Amino acid sequence: MEEKRKFRYFDAAALRPLLPQPKKASHSEFLRTGRISREKGDWLPDERRYLTYEEVAERTEKKLTTAGETTHERLNNVHKLIRFPKIIFSKALDERPHLGYCHVTTAKTRFDRQRPIVWSFYICNFAADIGEEEGFFQHIRTDYSRMYFAVAMQPAEDGRMQIDRSIRGNGLLFKTNDPAEALKNVLVLGAPDETVREIIRKL
Repeated sequence: MEEKRKFRYFDAAALRPLLPQPKKASHSEFLRTGRISREKGDWLPDERRYLTYEEVAERTEKKLTTAGETTHERLNNVHKLIRFPKIIFSKALDERPHLGYCHVTTAKTRFDRQRPIVWSFYICNFAADIGEEEGFFQHIRTDYSRMYFAVAMQPAEDGRMQIDRSIRGNGLLFKTNDPAEALKNVLVLGAPDETVREIIRKL
């Protein structure tokens, strides 16, 4: 399974503590004392330590979860009338585990007399289109550091939540790579009424 995967990741951080430190050379120490240094700093690794896809996925998900927690805290500190539940979980992409997304919150919004829209807000460390078919992400690009988006959701037959594709074909409510714009859009979606929405739009 591992051999078929396209990407290889090595642990660059693991090399740093092993690099030689600015001190007496190990061969000079040997000539002077006759002892062989056992300190890691005197030796370079023979080869890079490659990470498994699982290790890369764990690191990706940890970073995204931290970003999600920070974003959730900012959202709940803007206006006392707008509060979002903390529903944070992250997932790395199977074949590209250095890429992933983080679910931050889920809420319900009612515009005018329309039925309530249940939606979820996500952060990604890549840019992509939200697919109109079964695929969630399409045309993945890494030319942006992050993407923020919200999609309408509805319960599936098995009880799990799925994208509500009756809205715009892909359920997308907004998508941006600007964190300030994303913050405003989420607050507008979470506002209790049109009066508060107008206040948020003017911020």
